[in-house]
Amino acid sequence: MFILKRLGCRMFQTAFKIVLPILPYREPKILSSCLELGDALKKENVNSVLIVTDAGIVKNGLTVALLDELTKNGIRYALYDKTQPNPTVENVEQALSLYLENGCNALIAIGGGSSMDCAKAVGSRVVYPKRTVGQLGGLLRVLRRLPTLIAIPTTAGTGSETTLASVITDAKAQSKYALMSFPLIPHYAVLDATLTYTLPTHLTATTGMDALTHAVEAYIGRSTTRETRRLALEATRLIFENLERAYADGYDREARENMLYASYKAGVAFSKSYVGYIHAIAHSIGGKYGTPHGLANAVIMPYVLRSYGKSAYKKLHRLGVATCVCSASDSAEIGAVKFIDAIVQLNNRMNIPDTLPEIQRQDIPEMAEHAEKEANPLYPVPKLMTRKELEVFYYKIGGIER
Repeated sequence: MFILKRLGCRMFQTAFKIVLPILPYREPKILSSCLELGDALKKENVNSVLIVTDAGIVKNGLTVALLDELTKNGIRYALYDKTQPNPTVENVEQALSLYLENGCNALIAIGGGSSMDCAKAVGSRVVYPKRTVGQLGGLLRVLRRLPTLIAIPTTAGTGSETTLASVITDAKAQSKYALMSFPLIPHYAVLDATLTYTLPTHLTATTGMDALTHAVEAYIGRSTTRETRRLALEATRLIFENLERAYADGYDREARENMLYASYKAGVAFSKSYVGYIHAIAHSIGGKYGTPHGLANAVIMPYVLRSYGKSAYKKLHRLGVATCVCSASDSAEIGAVKFIDAIVQLNNRMNIPDTLPEIQRQDIPEMAEHAEKEANPLYPVPKLMTRKELEVFYYKIGGIER
């Protein structure tokens, strides 16, 4: 990377870290059940809501308690259940039309991060009716207060119920828009473990590793605070202690609750301290091939963490100590290696692959360019990389010889 560009990235990140304490971050109010929503919506003077979800959530009956509570409290609703795993601009526009047609004044997202991302983008379009999703993408481009936004996660991983981010795919351009603005943080989050009981094992695994990625990237970045380090450390420990339990027994209430709170803590941490190249690469692959985000993060994470080398050894070692995969007496390098190896082993035990065969050689330069533009200068990564350096990861992740 050219010296001036590298300097510019670090100056931007330093300035952002300095103003971090005065930025308008907030956390959603936590509810423990959908049965608490009636009172919350009345408090917000809501009379009609748009529910944003996907067909699988509806088919599995996960909206039943929510709909019953709305009906009991005389709150009208419209249901949008066409959200894709990587929500698209088309999803947002379809949901927006339904919102306007039904005179809604609130949004409820129930499902994984996809439903929440879609609902956040819908809310952004409601308050900016003359702008496209693409025009709202980027940092701090949504400044108006969104309609009351409630997030109900049915997975423990994305942390979207507490973040200021929404990632939307442009299917035509085969790229993604990352909307990152404070008003996108939901006003309420419902953390109900019973809604995660029937989550399939492969989604339990990949969404859990998504949460781990958030915690790790937030912890090892250069814009951390005492609070974000504490939350990221706690989240990492909870994930190592509970993810495999939830994977083995979906009805393990304690494990499911702990995973929900791990995801929440990681979400708060990365909202303030941001992520890194793992996410940038995952977004580019998801935009090109529709690869589920959690899966992409899980596969990519060990490759990127190894590449950071000594710039991340000390912090990775601390994570390793917190998760009991290494000793405080280990050197920073040995502790970091043990922690990365533990991630690989965790992936293996949950049948997560170590490559993504959908990656095509001819697409790599374009994806690397997208990743570089997303990450630099915004993400305070331990070590800055150029587009050419990022290209190497796609070859490794795709199992492609250079």
